[in-house]
Formats: sequence, structure tokens, C-alpha cells
Amino acid sequence: MTIETHVGQKGLKALPNVKNMIAIASGKGGVGKSTVAANLALALAAEGARVGMLDADIYGPSQPLMLGATTAPELKEKKLLLPVICHGIQTMSIGYLIDAKTPLIWRGPMVSMALQQLLNDTQWENLDYLIIDLPPGTGDIQLTLAQKIPVSGALIVTTPQDLALLDARRALEMFKKVNVPVLGIIENMSTHICNHCGHEEKIFGTGGGQRFAEQYQVELLGALPLDIKIREQADSGKPTVIADPESANTKIYRTIAKKLTERIAKLPKDYSGKFPDIVVKHNS
Repeated sequence: MTIETHVGQKGLKALPNVKNMIAIASGKGGVGKSTVAANLALALAAEGARVGMLDADIYGPSQPLMLGATTAPELKEKKLLLPVICHGIQTMSIGYLIDAKTPLIWRGPMVSMALQQLLNDTQWENLDYLIIDLPPGTGDIQLTLAQKIPVSGALIVTTPQDLALLDARRALEMFKKVNVPVLGIIENMSTHICNHCGHEEKIFGTGGGQRFAEQYQVELLGALPLDIKIREQADSGKPTVIADPESANTKIYRTIAKKLTERIAKLPKDYSGKFPDIVVKHNS
């Protein structure tokens, strides 16, 4: 199946060698957004797509650990960085370029510039999807994304908890204001099943993601449990989709990936790269 390039925000050209950029966002931290982003990227790759991961959390990069990166990116000619390959996907993160113990004490403009450099100075190779793992909130990184980066669409990750849903609404409203389509909602930590007795308990509430999706007329793409295995696998550098490809959790991620590709396929296509430049010359 051929994956088409879809339009980003008005006035922004698609990045060379990247067909679709998908932003993964949350209104607040602690909802498991980065874990979802990593597994979703790997699920898309498992479905046969060429996938990249841009870790846009400049202050707290987590993808190098989650994806088990063991090398730093190589610098090639023209000062381009080669992405680090992790489990078959192309990745880039500020975490590859700084010491893990070094805090980045940067103001907003420096952070925005760092994000643009990570995106534009990486030699991405023929990507169908570039997953952008955003930091929580609606700050400088999100504003840079809206103004400078052609995003095909966004996903909102939340838990069923009312507090998380309140902040998730802010994230969704932000994307509406900057004309980035929200492709769906993912409810994380929807339920907890005890490893010892099998008892299921909805410790963060119930139905919050579905009500949120219905309120804003977007699709609830899937609900993931609060499962210690997901955490352990991410911490080990082998996210669930890689560590346990036949598990129930992996099947949820792959179902979400399939629904996401269906939503993206319905977006307006970008034909700008298929037409030649027309040059008018006057004969003397």
C-alpha cells in the first residue's frame, strides 16, 4: 500500500523525505504519553510503514532510554546528523547529544531553535510517518510546532482522571486554534488488573476518554491498561510491541496504529511535490 503525503498547516511545506508528521501530545505529565508514542511508532513499523521518532521533549528526553539506544548519531557532510536506528525505526533526540546528568537551563527561544535543528538537520530517509513526542503542556515547543513545522495531525493521550482530562482539553483546543487536526484520543491507564488475583479496578475513573471524545467529536482510538509489564519493558529499552509482540497490549497498540493510518488517509493530500516548477522567460 502506498502511503501519501498529507498537508500540514497552511503555508508550510512538507519536509523532504517525510510524508506525514504526527504529534503525540498531552495536557499534563505523568499520563504515559512517551510510552504510548514509542509503542505506537513501533506498531506502525510492524504494519509495514517506514517510521521515525523525534523526541521533542528538550528538557526531559526519554526516548533514548525507552528505545534502547546505545550509540550517538553520526555527523555527515553538510552538517547533517544520521538518525539513530532503534528496533528498525529512525530516531533523533537531544538526549543523544548531551550528558544524561546535564540539565538544560535554556530559555524558550533556545528550546524552539533546538527543536527545529533536530528536525531539519537530521537526514531522515523516506519516512511514511514521523512521530513527534511532545513535552506536556502548551508552551514554546507546541507553539514552534504550530508555526514552523508542517504537522499532518495530532493525537491526545490522557487518563480517565478528571484532572488529566481537563488538561487534555487545553491541548486539544490549542491544536484547534492552530488548525492542526486532532486525529483521535488514546486513553492510557484505563484499568488496572492485579497480577496476582486478576481483579480489575478502574483506579483513575471510568469512561472519561470516551466522554471527552464524544464532546469534541473525535474518535477514541483505543484504551490501554495500567500494566507493570508496559513500564518494565519501556524501562528496559524494549517497549511492549518489541518485547512481547503477541501480547494483548501489543494488539491494542497495533489496532490503534491501524485506525490512525485510516484517519490520516482521509486527510487532504499534498500534491505540491508532484508538480514541476513553472518558470516564465521573456525572449529578448
